[in-house]
Amino acid sequence: MSDNIKQKQISKKKSILSCIQPTGDMHLGNYFGAVKNWVDLQKDYTCFYGVVDYHAMTMPYDVKKLRNNTWELIFNLMAVGIKPENLFVQSLIPEHAELGWIFNCFCSYGQLTRMTQFKDKSAQVSQSSTDQFISVGLLDYPVLQSADILIYRADYVPVGKDQEQHLELTRDIAGRFNHSIGKEYFVLPEGLYTETPKIRSTADPSRKMSKSAGDKHYISLFEDEARIRKQIKSAVTDTGDAQEGQMSEGVTNLFELLKVSGGKEEYESLTHDYNAGNLRYSDLKQAVANQLVTLTNDFKDRKNEIVKQKKDIKYQIKQSSAEIRKRAQETLREVKDMVGLLNVKL
Repeated sequence: MSDNIKQKQISKKKSILSCIQPTGDMHLGNYFGAVKNWVDLQKDYTCFYGVVDYHAMTMPYDVKKLRNNTWELIFNLMAVGIKPENLFVQSLIPEHAELGWIFNCFCSYGQLTRMTQFKDKSAQVSQSSTDQFISVGLLDYPVLQSADILIYRADYVPVGKDQEQHLELTRDIAGRFNHSIGKEYFVLPEGLYTETPKIRSTADPSRKMSKSAGDKHYISLFEDEARIRKQIKSAVTDTGDAQEGQMSEGVTNLFELLKVSGGKEEYESLTHDYNAGNLRYSDLKQAVANQLVTLTNDFKDRKNEIVKQKKDIKYQIKQSSAEIRKRAQETLREVKDMVGLLNVKL
């Protein structure tokens, strides 16, 4: 098959854009709630997956940790099955920030102040910081997020309920831009609502699995076996608040973990035991722990191989970012022409 034919086939594919902040270890909630879906989507779509380090600067952060976390996340994503050619690092593609500035002029101040995540995160800063400093970046990052999406002319964005508001802002900005130039330049991206499990904290199943809640509320995807088994063994099951005839949140969460981690036979067998009224929670916890250990051992083995080649991997990701950047550069050149800005032509 000729390269031209291959390129035409690729261009016919719908495109997907999704990004993740480099905030440290990837946990089971991240993986089952988003990243596993990214891996699957690579089969049918042209995918752009970004590690968005600019966004990680909007809250107080450590400079060295940011750089280390960026590479750590890249290694983690590759270990679970993300293809390196689909990965880019946001700060290696400065066109994101430039388009973000242009989009600032197509977004109202009122829209940004109404963003739920700005309200939530600024409240966190107010409660945890003595100087009460809230950066403009925290207010403005949804506009940069819109640039992340639109610069690649993405057709779909995999989103959860907590990101719907940001996608709507992206569509509003694209629509306002199109109206101002008098043509439909940007495709209004659609949310890709695929079924993804909501993994809860094993220590408190009333809340989602999250690093921000503390060590006992998440399980790293690259955790050692002993800690996984200990955390599942101590998982909350019945909290006394489940209605009669309904499964408690803790037990539901353990069954969900068992199912999504690949323990189909155990899931069906233990579900039968539960319905028959003779389920032993110790059996359920052991099955979950065994399945998670098997899954994470595979990921750890792959990551160990990646880390051995980290110098080459870093070069490879810089190359993939440079290749993906070409598409961003093309969009920015066209946008600057349309809004009356000058382009550098060498």
